[in-house]
Amino acid sequence: MKNINHNIKVLIADDHEIFRDGLKLMLSKADKIELVGEAANGKELIKLIETTSPDVVVTDIKMPMMDGVEATKKIKEQYPAIEVIALSMFDDEELILEMLDAGAKGYLLKNSDKFEITDAVTTVYEGNTYYCKHTSSKLAKLIALSRENKEKKKKEAEFTEKEIEIIRLICQEFTNKEIGEKVFLSSRTVEGYRMKIMEKLKAKTTVGIVIEAIRLGFYHPE
Repeated sequence: MKNINHNIKVLIADDHEIFRDGLKLMLSKADKIELVGEAANGKELIKLIETTSPDVVVTDIKMPMMDGVEATKKIKEQYPAIEVIALSMFDDEELILEMLDAGAKGYLLKNSDKFEITDAVTTVYEGNTYYCKHTSSKLAKLIALSRENKEKKKKEAEFTEKEIEIIRLICQEFTNKEIGEKVFLSSRTVEGYRMKIMEKLKAKTTVGIVIEAIRLGFYHPE
């Protein structure tokens, strides 16, 4: 377990200076996060790691000289303790999958707000995976069926029939109130189930629940 009592040191990389400035501004206002440097491409990023020793790297996927995929591979080979979050301008399924296969622990779209960015940084720092809240159903399915996720195993016995029923309804985007009406439980009780399910699946968002549910065979999207 990593020490959460000190600031999380973050290094960012993006070839657009204006975007870096915006990201720096958001991170500067976040508690428990310390920006230790910025890079304009993958080569600069690798070089800066040697002098800044970040806990988390937030990097664009598409960059000149060395892209985010190649940089992530090198980071995980040379500095396995450093966690990586991928940044994408669009919901580019194939590139995001490449980043996850390279070792990234999470990804965000560039239009993510301050709260989601800081949540992602904290989540990956603690050793969990962060899936962007704006993930498409197609990408969720691709991630769930990817080679990396197939290697993980969970027993169906860890979940009750009621939990699996609620998981399926969550995947179909029903609200707590709607789920409660279908399974004859109060909204508050459904919220309790939701929190327990997220804890069991180690999911931080509804997207995380969907991805794990597909992977475990609880949910089969059309």
